Amino acid sequence: MADEVVLLGSWASAFGMRVQIALAEKGIKYEYREEDVVNNKSNLLLQMNPVHKKVPVLLHNGKPVCESLIILQYIDEVWKDKTPLLSSDPYQRAQAKFWADFVDNKVYWLGRQMCTSKGEELEVAKKEFIECLKLLEAELGDEKPYFGGENLGFVDLALVPFYSWFYAYEMCGNFSIQAHCPKLIDWVNRCITNDSVSKTLGDHHKVYDFVLMLRKHHGID
Repeated sequence: MADEVVLLGSWASAFGMRVQIALAEKGIKYEYREEDVVNNKSNLLLQMNPVHKKVPVLLHNGKPVCESLIILQYIDEVWKDKTPLLSSDPYQRAQAKFWADFVDNKVYWLGRQMCTSKGEELEVAKKEFIECLKLLEAELGDEKPYFGGENLGFVDLALVPFYSWFYAYEMCGNFSIQAHCPKLIDWVNRCITNDSVSKTLGDHHKVYDFVLMLRKHHGID
């Protein structure tokens, strides 16, 4: 019996994009279901993720797996005969999980703060955001094309979807990521040479329009 794989996601969700890239890298066939997470969450989403009520949710033979980094690890463990996302070395695995957690707890939250604030609060978030990207540049180094080495890995999949949001961050913060972190943009360009990434990333301008709508909704602009 073939695996039944369904992904509940949202077009603007960098977290959902992670899972789409992972499934593509592994060559796993799946059904994608778009969720309206702003105005009308489906009963299926609420049933399968009753705790957080958010995407992405991976349904594997009817059983839900929630939270994108946990989903990536699940995919890697279940379909371990295909391209690995995490190293077999325990230390390298721990390091990858550390940096992926850094992306979630620093890069994502600071980016969100830039998109939902103004004035001094925005400037503080922008400064820290750039510092975080520079730390990631240093971790990437000059000797390997990807965080995962010669191939896309766990940290690459955790971070690269946020490239879809870079334009929105830059417009909200009035700065250039390329100017501050050119090596990171070089890394993005290498990632985009992979079909799994280029066919998944969201449109920058569409994401920015989405951010403008949210800012207006929350009375920021």
